[in-house]
Order: sequence, then C-alpha cells, then structure tokens
Amino acid sequence: MHVARPDALAYASWASLRLPTEAEWEHAARGGVPGRAYAWGDELEAGGRVLANTYRGDFPWRSLHPRGPGTSAVGSDPPNGYGLVDMIGNVWERTSTPWTETLAELPPAPVASCCARTVADTEEERAVTTGGSHLCSSSYCRRSRPAARQGQGVLSSTSHVGLRCVVDA
Repeated sequence: MHVARPDALAYASWASLRLPTEAEWEHAARGGVPGRAYAWGDELEAGGRVLANTYRGDFPWRSLHPRGPGTSAVGSDPPNGYGLVDMIGNVWERTSTPWTETLAELPPAPVASCCARTVADTEEERAVTTGGSHLCSSSYCRRSRPAARQGQGVLSSTSHVGLRCVVDA
C-alpha cells in the first residue's frame, strides 16, 4: 500500500517481475469462474459468508465489518479457484494498463462517485486499478468485482491502493 505506480514498476523490475495487465488481473481474479459477478458467484456475501474485505455499515462513519475497518492481513479471506487470496476487496491493485474510459474487450464500467475521483485528478497520466478495496460498499457502488476498474493517478499513493506482481513463465 501507499506505493505510487513508478515505485511499483521499479520494484517489479528489481524483483524480475512485472505488474499484470488489466486483462491478466481480471482473469486471475475470476479464479476459473467466468461470467459471474464475483469469483465465487453472483452475490457479495454468498450464504451470508464474508468472502472479501469490503466496507460493511454506514460509510464512512460506522463500520460493521466483523474484523473492523481498514485493511485485513493477507489471506484473511478464502482463496479463489486458482488459490489466490485477496483478489477482491482489501486494496485496489495497480496494473500496467493505461487508463481509458472503456476498453474494447471489457464492457463500460459505471463511474462510482465514491472512489473514481481522487486528489490525483490533477495528474494527466492515469492507469487502471482494479478489484475494489476495504472502502468499497455495496450501499453505493459495485467496485469489489473482478471486472471493476478505475483510473488512478500514477503519482498518487493511498492506503487503499496496492500492487501484486506477475512471474513470467
């Protein structure tokens, strides 16, 4: 968390890794379950089970999340079908894909006022972040889904944006 995109790219290069593209990230987040709103089905809480760290309660003043507000420790929620943890919720994740309003291979995503505009709006360059965060709530947006995306200023760093790297085979 709190890593601007240039620093994320520098880290990935140093570690002989790279940031995923938006399409790679979405494929991984789906965990082998295409066509569903979430990697586990079409409901955020399947059978009443909390499966991702998203905001529960009256945002922003009353968190009702069982673990409290903020980020969770890695692996606090069940892995997806590929064995990957925290692909949905917890923190938005940076990708290597430059931001555009829509992509040909993805349907247009509605812009949610809760998290689509940040202090980074003054920056010209933006890149795609995806997956939602602990601040996304079903009461005002549907951002904690594999297909969710937003443009994040490349120079901004916040407590709800992080990164994940890819190993090329």
